[in-house]
Amino acid sequence: MAVLELSNISKHFGAIQAVNDVSFSLEAGQVVGLMGDNGAGKSTLVKMIAGNFRPSHGTMRLDGADLVLHQPKEARLHGIEIVHQDLALCNNLTAAANVFLGRELRRGVWPLRILDHKSMYKRAAEIFRELKSETRARDLVKQMSGGQRQAVAIGRTMLSEAKIVLMDEPTAAISVRQVAEVLNLIRQLRDRGIVVVLISHRMPDVFSVADRVIVMRRGRKVADKQIAASSPEEVTGLITGAIEQV
Repeated sequence: MAVLELSNISKHFGAIQAVNDVSFSLEAGQVVGLMGDNGAGKSTLVKMIAGNFRPSHGTMRLDGADLVLHQPKEARLHGIEIVHQDLALCNNLTAAANVFLGRELRRGVWPLRILDHKSMYKRAAEIFRELKSETRARDLVKQMSGGQRQAVAIGRTMLSEAKIVLMDEPTAAISVRQVAEVLNLIRQLRDRGIVVVLISHRMPDVFSVADRVIVMRRGRKVADKQIAASSPEEVTGLITGAIEQV
């Protein structure tokens, strides 16, 4: 059974139709590339899944049950996490502090409860080992590479036993070595049975790590294909409109 099903999802802002009648399903342990030019509707679609926007029309179902989200906090409670392009990290804090930001562990008895730094360092270190990342729990984020920062952002999603992780341009503006590290992190999530939706303009990255590719143009879904049955040339044609639909 599909983890998430979208049926005829649409979103308009006044007279602007940002997403128009989009349907697809996501299955556990699958990486799905979401591609399209700027303004194609990718971000709006993802924000509906993440609870930032409510669909104007259509339905979403999670594990077979109707899913109605009013805010991102509700999406997180359902196991839907998003890793934003800017990562939303605090540079002056450690990796562990960022992983637990807003969900800090405490010890003691109220009103004398204090932060349990030891437990947070330990759990964060376990998460980075599970991700096979070289990121260290006690290091400050401002001293980290782009790949390590992504590991911290992804580590946050693993605290909540995420079912779906939405990633917005995770390999933008980082080195080739760091890109390889981030793609390995995505594979680690997939191997844990987590659905990863990868928004990216980088064709090699999508074809390297994704199982499927969904292409959007002008708010509509124009393709949903297995990576093995497509090609970078075909996807480029779909994005630009040289190929209408497949």
